[in-house]
Amino acid sequence: MQTVVKSVTPESLNEAGEIIRGGGLVAFPTETVYGLGANALNGEAVRGIFAAKGRPGDNPLIVHVSEASQIPGLIRGDIPAAARALMNAYWPGPMTLIFPKAPVIPDEVTAGLDTVGIRLPSHAGARAFIAAAGRPIAAPSANRSGRPSPTTARHVLDDMQGRIPLILDGGPSQVGLESTVIDVTDGTPRVLRPGGVTPEMIRAVAGDCVVDAAVMRPLAEGGKAEVARHEVPPLRAERRCDHF
Repeated sequence: MQTVVKSVTPESLNEAGEIIRGGGLVAFPTETVYGLGANALNGEAVRGIFAAKGRPGDNPLIVHVSEASQIPGLIRGDIPAAARALMNAYWPGPMTLIFPKAPVIPDEVTAGLDTVGIRLPSHAGARAFIAAAGRPIAAPSANRSGRPSPTTARHVLDDMQGRIPLILDGGPSQVGLESTVIDVTDGTPRVLRPGGVTPEMIRAVAGDCVVDAAVMRPLAEGGKAEVARHEVPPLRAERRCDHF
């Protein structure tokens, strides 16, 4: 397979959308790191992500949307008040919220769990890509397993040459750190992975916040990072998480 790098333009976005709708993979920029995206509603396409990364599909992926209005179709039940407050304050941006998943989300996305992480990125190119695809996008970071998370299209090409057809080049990522992951399924927001949206920022708009004990524990050698029914990597520097 020939991997092509293209700047984010209307033409490349149309091409990327066709690839996604056809069950393929596209690497795309976000404000945190570059992601490796597939149609989040297509389990077979999502399996292709793990094949390209060279890792088993035993960790859940984050689902990316271009508009918050797309969320009700992806989750079970209503959006909690605390989650709405966080969405209004910090989306678009580097924050992932964990909800009970709707049946439309295949198990390949959630590793068989009953929850799903959803994020609305602030990078204009990312949102344009998701909109062009016309599908929610499941994506981890666009690196081979065990490699650093990529913050430029060149980093992605170094890892994914010959493994995916297209990389959308939206320039360097501005944050370079994966999103804060917050479980909002139990009323009180629970931080499962630290990031740019801090506990203090969460409390400022949601009234309360707890930090999961797993965030503070080192991961055992060879262990699988878990976070209250969802994956939770300790620190990005440890390179144990392919979320973003």
